Amino acid sequence: MKIRRLSAAVAVAATSALLFSACTSPAGSDDPADGESTASSASADGPCKADLGEVTTADGEVRVSVEDEFLGYNSNTPETYSVYNSAVTERLFGNFWYFGDDGSICTDEEWGTYEAVTEDPLQVQYTLNDEAVWSDGTPITYADYLLDWATQAITEDGTVTDDGSETPLFNHISGLTLGDYVPAGPQADSPDAKTFTYDYERVYADWKIQIGSPFPAHVVAEQVGITTEELVTAIQDLDLDVLEQAAEFWDTGWLSQPGQVPDPAITPVSSQYNFKADGWEAGQYITLEANTEYWGTPAATQELTFRFVAADAQIQALANGDLDAINPNGPTVDTTTQLEQLGNSVTVDTNQTLTWEHLDFNFNSGIFAESLEAREAFALCVPRQKIVDDLIAPIDPEAVVMDAREVFPFQDNYADVVEQSYDGRYDAVDLDAATEQFAAAGLEDGVEVRIGYAAPNPRRAAEVEAIKASCDQVGFNIVDSAAPDFFDQDLPNGDYEVALFAWAGSGQIASGQNIYGTDQPQNYGGYSDETVDAAWETLASTTDEAVHAEQIVIIETQLWDTLFGIPLFAHPGVIASSSSLENVRNTAAQSGVVWNAEQWARAS
Repeated sequence: MKIRRLSAAVAVAATSALLFSACTSPAGSDDPADGESTASSASADGPCKADLGEVTTADGEVRVSVEDEFLGYNSNTPETYSVYNSAVTERLFGNFWYFGDDGSICTDEEWGTYEAVTEDPLQVQYTLNDEAVWSDGTPITYADYLLDWATQAITEDGTVTDDGSETPLFNHISGLTLGDYVPAGPQADSPDAKTFTYDYERVYADWKIQIGSPFPAHVVAEQVGITTEELVTAIQDLDLDVLEQAAEFWDTGWLSQPGQVPDPAITPVSSQYNFKADGWEAGQYITLEANTEYWGTPAATQELTFRFVAADAQIQALANGDLDAINPNGPTVDTTTQLEQLGNSVTVDTNQTLTWEHLDFNFNSGIFAESLEAREAFALCVPRQKIVDDLIAPIDPEAVVMDAREVFPFQDNYADVVEQSYDGRYDAVDLDAATEQFAAAGLEDGVEVRIGYAAPNPRRAAEVEAIKASCDQVGFNIVDSAAPDFFDQDLPNGDYEVALFAWAGSGQIASGQNIYGTDQPQNYGGYSDETVDAAWETLASTTDEAVHAEQIVIIETQLWDTLFGIPLFAHPGVIASSSSLENVRNTAAQSGVVWNAEQWARAS
């Protein structure tokens, strides 16, 4: 599993069989996750989706794997938010932006445009396409975005949040973060306006991805028994009686029972695909069909089916013709070997992703909490290069040991950041130096170090085995402390000395603040450092790229000097598709192979 990292833009829930995210996440069992895709037969416009010219929806069906059952139309509750659910819902909802195949931010001008009108104070203007409508014909307007803001701004007491710490009225994964940054909410001339602005109380570095896909305000209004205009007024006036009813429906009214296709009367969509009537068989698949009301470039293929297939069964399903595209979670050497054996019938692409493996120390309790020497002793015996050579390089020959956390080896600024922030002290195992630091820390021979991770995970078990073979020589007793409920129990409860998992991200600027900042929601180990905190505050509160670059070096340097944890490697991503399927492209971002599924088509 991976956990998606929370950014203030979107905060997410962490559950053990899901990727967690807000705009980024951690990873548990195993995580997938750029480079140029040999699977692409279209001429891509850089990292963004290719311009295919005139598209006519072709009859037929393409089938892609996801590992878990579909959960519901509203993916923004802790109970429904997962990478697998989002794989489906992101085909249903439009947005001003999406992540390109290298994690960069791409804009969807068929949906609309947006720009920073002023930078300090930050004011952002959004303009929707005049033709943008829900699949039931209702125009997409300011009212939908005002509701989106309300779900992330209004407290259970019916007030706008002061600092984001109160209990929210709506069960939104991001809590009250949007209201914290934009307490006045979006502003427009009327409920049916196509242009609106967000006035930020303070600058936020990731403003470009702060606003996501909205849900239909007219549906919520109908369920409450009022008009859309009356719902807009209720939000603006903070009418708690109305808002409580709206929240009740928003939280629960869009939940689904497996196999029961959502009622189209309450689940209109806003992108290229829609639910297909009778298109959901519980535990087997859910099928989408082209949205006939979509105003922009239509879906290339009439039906898109997500088959619920476990990772270890996906290759065989592809070989049998039951699937057309797969993105196996946690690929191994066996994964690539099996795919190669399928020959020319499939196209395979391997890349490095924005998901990265790491070892994090527990600063709340245990032998590493107060002792830098103990952490150094452990870091000096972790065989990072051996782990990459044995487990990752056979899948991705370009794989290297990661020496940073906020930049990746395939990114242009990686070498410069590493040169300024890391001196190579943990590049190679040094048992003598490790033994010296072990003694300096006052540790007793045989001291237990539990390395926790989500089980089952053969690759992580092999990582722990390699660490044990090395670090036991220093005096540690490395214990494989894998558990199926690691993310639900051991990680939040601090039942580990070292946590082994992965963060999944997509090109955000300030999401790391939630991981390394004092008392931040994804700082599971309880790390705290004033220099790091100050650097994140400086970075997050400006749009100046030069300041971002400067502060990242400060952060990376301090994280190494204080040993927050140990980065290992960027996860290799593997996709495979039928050679008859065009326009399948790999991506480094957490959206996976389906990120451009609306462009997939059979070769003519």
